[in-house]
Amino acid sequence: MSSPCIAFIGGGNMASALIGGLRRAGHPAEQLIVVEPFEAQRQQLAERFGVQALAQADASLARAGLVVWAVKPQLFREAAQPCAAHIGQALQLSVMAGIPTESLRQASGSERVVRAMPNTPALIGAGITGLYARAAVSDADRRAIEALLAPTGRSLWVASEDLLDVVTALSGSGPAYFFYLVEHMVAAARELGLSEAQGRELALATCAGAAALALQSDKSPAELREQVTSKGGTTHAAISLMQQQGLGEIVQQAVRAAHVRAQELGQQFGQ
Repeated sequence: MSSPCIAFIGGGNMASALIGGLRRAGHPAEQLIVVEPFEAQRQQLAERFGVQALAQADASLARAGLVVWAVKPQLFREAAQPCAAHIGQALQLSVMAGIPTESLRQASGSERVVRAMPNTPALIGAGITGLYARAAVSDADRRAIEALLAPTGRSLWVASEDLLDVVTALSGSGPAYFFYLVEHMVAAARELGLSEAQGRELALATCAGAAALALQSDKSPAELREQVTSKGGTTHAAISLMQQQGLGEIVQQAVRAAHVRAQELGQQFGQ
């Protein structure tokens, strides 16, 4: 029990995804600790993964070589206070939106802080996570973070912490933009005569296929769109209407709004 462990502060969806990946990779349950105040979630974590699940932080956190912060940003300060005395020697990884690494450094006492922005497809191993490391984080620390996140999908390091707010607005919030688009594609299909199930299957398969094609192609999204858009055809009619209604600018405004909110979260809850 004296071996370094991984401690999770918060046991919600993202923590569960990471813990599940670790357990599938053979990481011993006794080397995983979760601090989760909600009893039902705590019991579920203990039963599902066999981990030690605590209602509140205690001295057992001193065993942690890596601490993963996975609470909601507004709960960060409350969650950090009882942890601070035990985690100063550990590598810190935050998956909280908006909270700057300086706030993590102050709260934990550790200079070795990595900030991450995952997205919900991580729950099925298909996510992408933006990462930023403070100067004290070593190459070995970076590899440890990459190994932890590997079961959730891909990762991408950025050189400036400010860019993580852009990552938040783009890929962190991005799945919701996609779901919103699909929601209305299905609604249109239903109005035109297809069943809900048929519209959903067609829309999701089309979007998944388009994404796969774009990932494998060296062409830009604009070039791929133009290949499908024959002048005077059905796609041209749809794209022309989107352009007339300013959909492109609306999407860019939406990403900018998410970016501003990510900055506000850091200012509101991270100071």
